Amino acid sequence: MAEVQTTATAANEIAGHEYLAFKLGTEEYGIDILKVQEIRGYEAVTRIANAPDFIKGVINLRGIIIPVVDMRIKFNLGEPVYDQFTVVIILNINGRIVGMVVDSVSDVTTLTPEQVKPAPEMGTAFSTDYMIGLGTIDERMLILVNIDKLMSSPEMGLIDQLAA
Repeated sequence: MAEVQTTATAANEIAGHEYLAFKLGTEEYGIDILKVQEIRGYEAVTRIANAPDFIKGVINLRGIIIPVVDMRIKFNLGEPVYDQFTVVIILNINGRIVGMVVDSVSDVTTLTPEQVKPAPEMGTAFSTDYMIGLGTIDERMLILVNIDKLMSSPEMGLIDQLAA
C-alpha cells in the first residue's frame, strides 16, 4: 500500500538532492540527477509503427535499443524544433534505460528545504501527480518532476508500473 506523504515530508525528502535542470519551451524543469545516466546530442531515431506520437522511436545505445520520448510532444508544448541545443537525457528508471528529448540542459543544482515549495493543483495537461514541487533559485523556478512516476505511468506504457 502506497503511503501518503505530507508536503513537509516530501520537501525534506527532495531537499539537498541535486537536480539536472532542463528546458522545455520557456519553462525549466528539474529531475533527480541520480536518474540520469548520460546526456547526448540529439540524433535521428528509428520510428516504430503505431507508437504514440510522443515516442519518437528508438536508438541503439552501445548495443542496447532504447525508446526515446519527446517531452515537448508529451506535454503539448508546440511543434518540436531540433537544433544544436536539443539533447537526449538518458535515464535509468528501475534498471530500464529510456531517452528523453528536451530543448536544452542548463545545469545541476542542489536545493535546500527552504527552496522547495509544494506544487499547486492546476488540473493541466501536466498532471501534478508527476510534480514533486517547485524549486526556487533566486529568480529561477524549476518544476521538479518525479521522473520515475512519469516514465512508469500507464499512458507512457514504457516501464511496468513501480511497485507501491
